[in-house]
Amino acid sequence: MLPEIHEFLGCRTPDGWVRAALAEQDVMLIDHKNCEFKAASTALSLIARYNLHIDLVNYMSRLAREELVHHEQVLRLMKRRKVALRPISASRYASGLRKVVRSHEPCRLVDTLVVGAFIEARSCERFESLVPHLDDELGKFYFGLLKSEARHFQNYLRFAYQYGEAADVDQVIERVRAVERELIESPDSEFRFHSGVPASEQSQA
Repeated sequence: MLPEIHEFLGCRTPDGWVRAALAEQDVMLIDHKNCEFKAASTALSLIARYNLHIDLVNYMSRLAREELVHHEQVLRLMKRRKVALRPISASRYASGLRKVVRSHEPCRLVDTLVVGAFIEARSCERFESLVPHLDDELGKFYFGLLKSEARHFQNYLRFAYQYGEAADVDQVIERVRAVERELIESPDSEFRFHSGVPASEQSQA
């Protein structure tokens, strides 16, 4: 699945982001935990909004449970590593992607699903970027998540084509890809799991 994900995304994760992640692994874990919870919440929100789409409801129900399991797994890792819970702000990433979502149906559903596909694809690609640099425990955990994140990406994209016209979905992908690339490659004020390159790393480049 990784070649397909690389082709889908508009860019690879910059080296500066990887360096920041390795230097701030406590923040990475806290934000990763938050991302898993948000992913479960997104799945539940889709169930609530689109409760007449039985295929979507069935899948999102399973997805929400899986994302909560990942949330619990990260919590256990944090506890073993003595990383205390603390509030951190959300990155600009998800909100930046959702700015391109159209407000009328069925376009809103299609755009939301495409955005979901990009978030899952980027998560998978970030795990891939990090794994070679991590200790055995964390590297093994993140490597184990590659398959599930790739599967989530595939399913979000599959539903986008199921509920939208293929030509329109293709256009949405191109539009979201450009925004996603800008968010990933541009300087960011702080490090988060889906942030761009932190400004401190940009200045060292």
